[in-house]
Amino acid sequence: MFLKGPLGATTEVLSYEKKKKLSMGGGIDLEHPFILAPMAGITNSPFRVLMRRLGSACMVSELISANGLKHASVKTREMLTFKEEERPVGIQIFGESLENLVEACIEVEKTGADFVDLNLGCPVPKVVKRGAGSAMCKDPANLYRVLKAMVESVRIPVTIKIRTGWDSETVNAHEIVKVASDAGVCWVAIHGRTRAQGYSGIADWDLIGEIKARSPLPIIGNGDLTTPKKANEMLKHSGVDAVMIGRGALRNPFIFYQSKELWLGNEVLRPTSTDYLNLLKELKNVVSTVWESERTMIYARKFISWYVTGFKNCHEFRGKVFKIKDPDELWNEVSLFFESQDEDRDFSFLEQPFLMGGHG
Repeated sequence: MFLKGPLGATTEVLSYEKKKKLSMGGGIDLEHPFILAPMAGITNSPFRVLMRRLGSACMVSELISANGLKHASVKTREMLTFKEEERPVGIQIFGESLENLVEACIEVEKTGADFVDLNLGCPVPKVVKRGAGSAMCKDPANLYRVLKAMVESVRIPVTIKIRTGWDSETVNAHEIVKVASDAGVCWVAIHGRTRAQGYSGIADWDLIGEIKARSPLPIIGNGDLTTPKKANEMLKHSGVDAVMIGRGALRNPFIFYQSKELWLGNEVLRPTSTDYLNLLKELKNVVSTVWESERTMIYARKFISWYVTGFKNCHEFRGKVFKIKDPDELWNEVSLFFESQDEDRDFSFLEQPFLMGGHG
């Protein structure tokens, strides 16, 4: 069990009514409105298991190529797997071919996933140059045909994640939401930036709120949610049904539990160095059940480097982490680092730019 440490400074009580379930349609109910955003190279099954245990209300896989599924790539097939404790869990796919996307939907349904999500927000050049990701929203008429075919191909809900538009001259999220509704999509998640912005600038939560006000579908907002307070403020400000937290969860993995507690009007617990150490031990245990020790160590290094942020001597320790070759030595050094902390942590990092090249 995590977060048994001292109370943090946040004692604000919000005016939300306590709800037992949030209905998102398609038979999917959420315990609360705080969801881990899908992130390429990060939200694989072991990480999703950990974040589910830490309170994320729903899970979505990293984006998986529909073309890769068609060609039965071993690596791609591995990305389809999930654990029962992740539920409700969706598999996110991307691609430009209607035929391949429909076949991918059928494959996802066969896994027993609760829903299939189409990535319409990825800004990466190698994805959009083929007409996938955020490029698909440039042609709403064709997108309608694709979404309609996907919805009709499976019994599980189809959802989408989009951006506000291609660039400042073509902000068309309102139209895409209408297209999605007409096609039978269950909900729409919106990152509050255009494709041209990438992860620069500030997410436009005013626009997300306008879209929600006019939308016939549940809307999930996403972008710049780095603290429990921000997550709750934007949830309330925009009126969306739920919010997705991506990069904000990578240096504060306790943000879902904290956000839920604040949403319920409770005080927020501040994670201690012991909480982080216990979390990393659990990460090691979860990952080691599916990967060998060397791959586990390679995977764990990036999380260790994120989790030490703000603690004393974090910069020096981060450099050491990537030089250690022996797994036992690595985990021993991690224990020594966190056990030596005096809890005088600098939390200013939560407001600093992070992974501006992408991920969430």
